[in-house]
Amino acid sequence: MAQSSTMLFNSEELKRENMKQLLKSVSESLNERGYNSVNQIAGYLMSNDPAYISSYKNARTDIQQVERYEIIEELVRYYLESK
Repeated sequence: MAQSSTMLFNSEELKRENMKQLLKSVSESLNERGYNSVNQIAGYLMSNDPAYISSYKNARTDIQQVERYEIIEELVRYYLESK
């Protein structure tokens, strides 16, 4: 009888990876439209004004699917862990 193995997924790791992919996708969309993606994303995070994020390639809709505080927490965590 073959032995089966179960894959364990860490939901926090999956959440962080999804956040990373989301930010990359939004950044690429903003850059394609000629915007400075760092400035635009920072403006959105500070003001909660979705107008900072272009609707190009659904970037605005995509970024609004995640709470701003979760994005900020992840950015701070990433920055502190990489130092």
